[in-house]
Amino acid sequence: MLDARAHVRRLPGLRLWLSGGWLTLLVLAAIFAPLISPHDPLAQDLFAGRLPPVWEQGADPAYLLGTDSLGRDLLSRMLYGARVALIVALVAGTLTCLIGSALGLIAGYFRGWADLVISRLIDIWMAFPPVLFAILLIAVIGTGLTSVIVAIVVIDWTRFARVVRAEAMSQGAMDYVASAQVAGRTRIGTALAEILPNVLPTIVALLTLEMGIAVIVEAILSFVNLSISTDQPTWGGMIAEGRASIYQAWWVLVFPLFTLFLTVLSFSQFGEGLKEHFDPVLR
Repeated sequence: MLDARAHVRRLPGLRLWLSGGWLTLLVLAAIFAPLISPHDPLAQDLFAGRLPPVWEQGADPAYLLGTDSLGRDLLSRMLYGARVALIVALVAGTLTCLIGSALGLIAGYFRGWADLVISRLIDIWMAFPPVLFAILLIAVIGTGLTSVIVAIVVIDWTRFARVVRAEAMSQGAMDYVASAQVAGRTRIGTALAEILPNVLPTIVALLTLEMGIAVIVEAILSFVNLSISTDQPTWGGMIAEGRASIYQAWWVLVFPLFTLFLTVLSFSQFGEGLKEHFDPVLR
């Protein structure tokens, strides 16, 4: 029984190491993509179209993971696609976190008319299907990396607002908040100095989860050609191309799909591991 409990306690640490290791590797690959990419991700060679990975028969050692139908190197395109995915995850996730957390903190601690307005706004926003809402926004404001980020922020701020509102309401009822107000601290000062630090672990865990969601949304929009230019390598665009040639070149679909799955899973597990590590109730 004791061994089982010790094993359970070790899981969050193992989860953090594995997911954090993959995300670190991905970040390094994206940063140094121009240096480590074996080929230009946009260079086409029709004579080298649909070459298999290096361990398959008929492969070319110059293309480790093979090529697509236009002869473009798959590994190079995946490395540059990681740049797009991580930029969207970092920028969209951070902006969503800041906006949603600020509104949730205001609604949960100050209550009154602020809570009423923000809560009704959350209810209205959540009535729209998120993916369809994103496609509609992209269709209105146009394609591009900035448009993708704006669409994600506009859609997903409600996730932070709801959770932070509930946490702020719970923390606002604690004795230490009343003590701070008796000591003469203003309500804004109490919210920033007392409430926010206690809600911060939840916000950090939500932020990592949101980054994974942002990667998925960008891949979906790329899949339907509503992200950046179709010439630029994105994981969603590569998956869309690979789906059309799955029987002739399975690697064009499988490698970017597996990378996308592993990245989203790592963001999710990293967030869960952080939550279990910082939450004293779950530790």
